[in-house]
Amino acid sequence: MPELPEVETTLRGVAPYLLGRRIVDVDVRERRLRWPVPKEIDALVGVTVKGASRRAKYLLFDVGRGTVILHLGMSGSLRVSDPDVEWRKHDQLGLRIDSGKELRFHDPRRFGCVLFCKGDPAKHKLIRDLGPEPFAEEFDANYLSAQAKGKKVAIKQLVMNSHVVVGVGNIYACEALFMAGIHPSRAAGRIGRVRLARLVAAIKEVLGQSIEQGGTTLRDFLREDGEPGYFKQSLRVYDREGEPCRECGATVKRIVQTGRSTFYCPKCQR
Repeated sequence: MPELPEVETTLRGVAPYLLGRRIVDVDVRERRLRWPVPKEIDALVGVTVKGASRRAKYLLFDVGRGTVILHLGMSGSLRVSDPDVEWRKHDQLGLRIDSGKELRFHDPRRFGCVLFCKGDPAKHKLIRDLGPEPFAEEFDANYLSAQAKGKKVAIKQLVMNSHVVVGVGNIYACEALFMAGIHPSRAAGRIGRVRLARLVAAIKEVLGQSIEQGGTTLRDFLREDGEPGYFKQSLRVYDREGEPCRECGATVKRIVQTGRSTFYCPKCQR
């Protein structure tokens, strides 16, 4: 599943082609995404893209009369193409802009969405209850300590909860916990403020590194230019079960938490 760094990488890739450009044609080839593509998307012909931003894993495109909310789902991606390039089998929707380019949404599993919000997108039902962005000043040791206080839930589950903080997917949770030296199964409420401060710093660092390197290479995700991301080459524990820890040489272990694989070093993480 594309995570926050992949979504941010996508935003940075497509925004320069869209900002200030007028939409001259809309081609919806499949409305049956996670939610049906609304008719307001068809009516975007003639509007100008005034802004492009991200909230959690949602891409937000301000078109003046409202906001297009796009989520890549489990297998989605965006491409800027020439109109004469043949559509791929799972290209579900295309927006042609006045530069002659075309933005195409590719989603084989159709778990993504393309929606339209007429009001403030921050108040949309999919966005209004989300936690802070991981790079926000609000997300600090005091905040995470307050969220963890008295909680028996495993720390990995806490930081992956989008109501606590957005964008910390499975890969990045594993990596950040390793960097902070915290065992992924430790109860959140039993971790002191100093260690939680290290975890906050590690989350910001690992996500920042991944954004700079183009996101993690996932099976179904490629960057907007068609090249895979490069961060996977730097992964410290994720998907390295049975291999030696890069720090201490101990064997990296794998456990399953709430149906997801967790990778950690039993010596470095306590």
